[in-house]
Amino acid sequence: MNSRRDHRGNRAATFDGIEEGGIRASSSYSHEIDEVDNETAVDGLEDRVVMLKRLTGDIHEEVESHNRMLDRVGNEMDASRGILSGTMERFKMVFETKSSRRMFTLIASFVVIFLVIYYLTR
Repeated sequence: MNSRRDHRGNRAATFDGIEEGGIRASSSYSHEIDEVDNETAVDGLEDRVVMLKRLTGDIHEEVESHNRMLDRVGNEMDASRGILSGTMERFKMVFETKSSRRMFTLIASFVVIFLVIYYLTR
């Protein structure tokens, strides 16, 4: 009988913390669980911060690369605009005189005939 009492006593001690579907943990145990959870959360956040720093660094490099490319395109457009304006000035000079107009008409007709023959033989 004595062993039965000890068994019941151990059993009562074992289930002493159970209250209506929940386990009541001691405050030190709960504090340790909270600390572990906090450390896990901090580690996860650190990993995310490192990943975001890498990502923003990659984005920054990409933006800088695109800015350099746009600058080059802008410079090339300015250069081509200068060349085109010079070509337009030459066309104006060609069309100002009547003999130049005849020469232009002759050259344009040769180019058109050449293109027609090229496409027909192809």
